[in-house]
Amino acid sequence: MTDPLLAGVVARLLAQLLAPTVDTWPALTVLQSSPLDAVLAPLYWILDLWSGAVGWVAKQTGLQVLEYGFMHRAILVGLCIGVMAPLIGTFLVHRQLALIGDALAHTAFAGVAVGLFLNAVVDLGVTPYLTAVVVAMIAALCIELISEVTDAYNDVSMAIVLSTGFALGTTLISINAGGLTVSVDQYLFGNLSTVTSQSAAVLLVLFAIVVAVVGVTRNQLLYVTFDETAAEVSGIPVDWYNRIVVMLTAMVVVGAMQIMGVILVAAMLVVPVAAASQVARSFDEALLVSVVLAELAVLLGIGVSYYAGATAGGVVVLVAVAIYVAAVAVGKLQTAYGDEATPEMGRIDVDEHDSPSD
Repeated sequence: MTDPLLAGVVARLLAQLLAPTVDTWPALTVLQSSPLDAVLAPLYWILDLWSGAVGWVAKQTGLQVLEYGFMHRAILVGLCIGVMAPLIGTFLVHRQLALIGDALAHTAFAGVAVGLFLNAVVDLGVTPYLTAVVVAMIAALCIELISEVTDAYNDVSMAIVLSTGFALGTTLISINAGGLTVSVDQYLFGNLSTVTSQSAAVLLVLFAIVVAVVGVTRNQLLYVTFDETAAEVSGIPVDWYNRIVVMLTAMVVVGAMQIMGVILVAAMLVVPVAAASQVARSFDEALLVSVVLAELAVLLGIGVSYYAGATAGGVVVLVAVAIYVAAVAVGKLQTAYGDEATPEMGRIDVDEHDSPSD
């Protein structure tokens, strides 16, 4: 009896290997979906591994929130946002550009509208978040170019781009061309259940780009942030690094928009960084603390929103604001008990190895 049973098991395994299905080899089947899916196939494989790991944790802990595939993707997206947003937001807050995230988020909505319009009219077959990346990056460059060409303040150029982008988005959404009838709530307010494998894979690409670029250009961005004049005198191309920052901001905004929505996405660029500035005493410490606080806000927010049946973006922001209030209290206690005061936003502790290269 043992041999026939063993033979049957082996035969079933061979059948699965030779004729893979969506359940056994999803990374292979997506190769036949679209050119974009073929490019993202390795990332789908990573998502499969991640989902398997989270599923194992769900079995060990019995947490219901970890039993669903869409929650696996949403948690991964949230973890990436918890790193990306403070990483760029720290530079933005110190440069008093906190509101640029809001401007790019509204412009990214126009990119979503462009993607929906093209999918409805010409069956483009790509996630609207991909077109949102392109449009948001173009808008980021426009903000810088308007400031450089017209000598207008940054808030003026941001207001112009914000209003233009949102107007374009609402116009395209309102056009009923080719059967373009969609609900935009998920893009305005975020939705955990709408994080698809394709959009999660796109986010992983954005995450890798943001972390890699900041890692390579960290010293230059540091000096441009705190002393533009000195950076320019030392030979650093300030304008180009300003453009790098705003383009990276556009990537972060589009990535975070999946669960935060257009309305609340800017909060993750600002609130964790503001909280970290209350307790940190150097730039590097503020950066590390802001990432930890952002991850805490995202994970707690996703968990609470799932069990409460609330919108994830709103809960994440409320948790982040609560953490900020707690950080303010801790900072006041530090000052009251004679600890070293938290540095002002313009101060930075620089080591010798942080000096910019010629």
